[in-house]
Amino acid sequence: MWVFYLISLPLTLGMVLLTLRYFAGPEVPRYVLFTVGYAWFCSLSIIILVPADIWAAISQPPNHNENGGISFFWSFSYWSTFLLTWAVAPLIQGFEDAGDFTVSERLKTSVHVNLLFYFIVGSIGLVGLILLILMHKNWSGGVLGLAMACSNTFGLVTGAFLLGFGLSEIPKSIWRNADWTTRQKVLSHKIAKMAVKLDDAHQDLSNAIVVAQATSNQMSKRDPLRPYMNVIDDMLNKMFREDPSFKPQGGRLGENDMDYDTDEKSMATLRRHLRGAREEYYRYKSEYMTYVMEALELEDTIRNNDRRNSTGWKYISSFRPGRTEKIGAVLDTIEFIWKCILRKQVKKASAIILGIMSAAILLAEATLLPSVDLSLFSILVNSVKSQEVLVQLFAFVPLMYMCVCTYYSLLKIGMLMFYSLTPWQTSSVNLLMICSMVARYAPPISYNFLNLIRLGGERHTIFEKRMGNIDTAVPFFGEGFNKIYPLIMVIYTLMVVSNFFDRVINFFGSWKRFSFQTEAEDLDGFDPSGIIILQKERTWLEQGRKVGDNVVPLARNFNGTDIESGSTSMDRAAVEMKATANSVTNGVNGNPSKSSKEEARKYGTSREAISNKYAAIREQNRHASSSKPVEQSIASAKVSLLDANNPQSSNTTAGSPSGLASKWESMKTGFQSFKANIGAKKFIPLRQTQEPDLVSRADSSESLDEIFQRLKRPSGDSETYGNGDNN
Repeated sequence: MWVFYLISLPLTLGMVLLTLRYFAGPEVPRYVLFTVGYAWFCSLSIIILVPADIWAAISQPPNHNENGGISFFWSFSYWSTFLLTWAVAPLIQGFEDAGDFTVSERLKTSVHVNLLFYFIVGSIGLVGLILLILMHKNWSGGVLGLAMACSNTFGLVTGAFLLGFGLSEIPKSIWRNADWTTRQKVLSHKIAKMAVKLDDAHQDLSNAIVVAQATSNQMSKRDPLRPYMNVIDDMLNKMFREDPSFKPQGGRLGENDMDYDTDEKSMATLRRHLRGAREEYYRYKSEYMTYVMEALELEDTIRNNDRRNSTGWKYISSFRPGRTEKIGAVLDTIEFIWKCILRKQVKKASAIILGIMSAAILLAEATLLPSVDLSLFSILVNSVKSQEVLVQLFAFVPLMYMCVCTYYSLLKIGMLMFYSLTPWQTSSVNLLMICSMVARYAPPISYNFLNLIRLGGERHTIFEKRMGNIDTAVPFFGEGFNKIYPLIMVIYTLMVVSNFFDRVINFFGSWKRFSFQTEAEDLDGFDPSGIIILQKERTWLEQGRKVGDNVVPLARNFNGTDIESGSTSMDRAAVEMKATANSVTNGVNGNPSKSSKEEARKYGTSREAISNKYAAIREQNRHASSSKPVEQSIASAKVSLLDANNPQSSNTTAGSPSGLASKWESMKTGFQSFKANIGAKKFIPLRQTQEPDLVSRADSSESLDEIFQRLKRPSGDSETYGNGDNN
């Protein structure tokens, strides 16, 4: 048993440190890193203790004395996670989220923010105490037992649904992403969506910077709030020093944006808003860069696989210098074998194995009520009960898989609403919230797994003795609750596997806003904007630029370009910056600036129109059926992609000559042809749009301005597009 500890605990500590280093942002303080690392280590320690506890219960006779070491580690790990979840992490999280300028004020803000949280927890505890008093005759535990039962009941009930979703989604996701074409489709959609989010975050950060600079300019040096403003100015200067490539564009001032200099709390709000906008921008930029690099590497993998005979089974990267050392050729061959041959097969094999484990867990959960032991893991553990290593191995692997499934669902749902986990850009607030959730679900997962292992006789693990049955700990749940609630999880998982909820939501069209977005929605074809953005990123990377430096103007061209007006997003950004500068000057001089409500409404309307346009395209793609040459579909894609559904386009078209009407008619014809091609071919793979050369491609070398100028040519050129589509 101690050998297992000596091996597992250092590995757990190393895994926690590497995970923190990979996800933590550069601005995370050390005490937050220590708190999060300690919470993760205690949570994983509970998972590690379960196999050792099972072995101690099997190897000794019933009703034996407890193992003092395991009992101490159980109490230490459990109560550490309990306090971190319900007390320490929320306080530090509120402290880090506060924008106040002193430690005492930040602590006051944290306590004030967490009052509602503690009020809810205290109300639950008060109800429990009342039940304890009323049911004292049937009560076999104490106050601590009640606290444990209430905490774990929450984790057991909600964790069952999280576990069920992960058991279904993880094997399916790994199997889908093992296919290169499928992964390319998913990445094209993710790149397009993340480019829009990055554009929005860039706009918000530019607005926050303009507001901070305008507030600083109108504040005199003798103002009592000037020291607080100096702190914000230092934050801005540090931001520009650390990232000289960031250029604010399109900053605007709203109606109440010049009211931050009223008191200390308003200055704290300005500081918090600026810090939040900065964290959001760099978080989206990190995610965007991750998706782009993965897509570029996948393109190289497909190209190398197609040219294996000509390259001699060596992996050649188009954006990385070749290896020149002596063993460079050997490393290139090993990289080729792994990326082009083995990795796909390993993913498929892993998906099959994890699918079998998911089915075994569901079978074990569904058969807790019968007296017959149908749990595969219980059978394996009891069959090797005399061998310590095998017992702990057969207990550790499925338990770790259950934890991964639960935490996968927790992060998946949380990233849509509450927090995010981004490589190298996760903020302190997000890290603390995630560590609180991880610590909250570790004991319930372990307890759920112990219910799947039937030790026989009167043998019970120390954890079960400490935790007790929910039936006896909280009598108002009724007898057999801990064996009935897994059945609900099994039914829910079968509904997820059969896409029951998606079918119901599709049947009631108005319910789509409540649907849970998964990668399966991105499998209906390639996203044209994602393809063009990826091609431009490859061109810029080959020219020596960095990924993500030019994505903001590129994404704005896709989101709000008016083809007739002939104005690009860069011109619009320049005009907006001039207007912003004028408004700041007017605000400083005492003249009220014009309200930006109308501009914000137009900007949001255009963005909403584009989102609805692509939603309609994906819905119509599923019903179209035809076959056209691949080259025509690409030409039509570029035309239809840049046909932004601008609310002002109808007014512009009404006053245009007849040649412009024929241009729109030809673009409409090409768009219809493009939709038909999508239905027949599910769009084209990225590798079919590339030239044989690994470094240069004619299509990608075309500048962004040339693309838009070509789309703004007279009607004769547009008729050429339409005629080409009809041939």
